[in-house]
Amino acid sequence: MWRIFAGAFVLTLAASAHAEENVTLKLGDGRETAESYCGACHSLDYLPENAFLNRQAWESEVAKMIKAFGAPIDPAEAKIIIDYLSVNYGSGN
Repeated sequence: MWRIFAGAFVLTLAASAHAEENVTLKLGDGRETAESYCGACHSLDYLPENAFLNRQAWESEVAKMIKAFGAPIDPAEAKIIIDYLSVNYGSGN
């Protein structure tokens, strides 16, 4: 019982922190799509924190979100997100 309560409490804290975040992503084509889909599940802080990723790595990350975590992103939207992240938060490698 304690684990259920503790887990619910942690999720509540995470949701509160997420709701209060004030991250502004770089302007660019696809920003709104990335904000909408990425921000629906996790903090947008992860995007600039991972700016060392190249295009292939961003492709893998987006695929992981879809396949492993069930993010409801169709292929056309995934391409928009990958293009945006690669251009604005990509390492260029």
